Amino acid sequence: MTNDLKAEVRRAVASLEGKPPKADSTTSDLSIDEELNLHAIGWEPVELVSGVSLFSTPVGLWNWGEGEISSASQAHALAFRYAIERIHKDAADAGGHGVVGVHIERRVYSTHIEVSLLGTAVRPVGAGRVEASNVFVSDLSARDFTMLMVAGWAPLGLATGASFVYAPRRSMSTALQQQSQNVELRNYTDALYSSRESAMERMQRVALDLRGTGVVGVKVVEGPMGFAPHAVGFAAWGTVVRLVKETHQFVRPSMVVSLNDLSVAFNAQTLH
Repeated sequence: MTNDLKAEVRRAVASLEGKPPKADSTTSDLSIDEELNLHAIGWEPVELVSGVSLFSTPVGLWNWGEGEISSASQAHALAFRYAIERIHKDAADAGGHGVVGVHIERRVYSTHIEVSLLGTAVRPVGAGRVEASNVFVSDLSARDFTMLMVAGWAPLGLATGASFVYAPRRSMSTALQQQSQNVELRNYTDALYSSRESAMERMQRVALDLRGTGVVGVKVVEGPMGFAPHAVGFAAWGTVVRLVKETHQFVRPSMVVSLNDLSVAFNAQTLH
């Protein structure tokens, strides 16, 4: 009887030694201030997510030519598209409804174009999973995202556009005549204008496809290619937004008063 009682006690203790429920954990590159901003509107960070794509360009692509370097422009667009699709999937797998604070790194080489995206997946507190197609991606900071949501707007996704154009070669006589003068290099100016117009148009087209009404936080990279100075490029990207409430909600500023009283902190006895 005693042995049976001891065995029952052992079984009872063993049943109480189960593993504790696993606590939810998050990994985020947001600052404490940004995380508090998210929680203030009922959102929470979920996980760091990323998307990467490297797209090759044909050999000899950057040699002298005329007009747009279409293969380079297309490779840039595809690299961004695949990187964005992958960060969408990564965020959806982590349970996020969107990605904020996306860090965008792009590099253009003579042989390939590289795009890397890294950001924090976020969601309404306690919300369930959504499909990757319903996840938004934004390079706005968590603070800007919070202000945008409070004002009645919502981010829809990233819009990008890029164009690479050959700068026409100057004739030998023109180059000799201008080598001792301060003159505008019209071949570079015209090429940069052409690449800019094409890139901005492509970015705006993406924004319209996302049914957005604007693009905010636009960043641009422009200038000659380091490995091909006779070619210029212009790339732009930003976050597509749309008003989701009936009217824009004005964000009222709040007064912040310092609690440090300098007259009390001052010690007259330190004077000599």
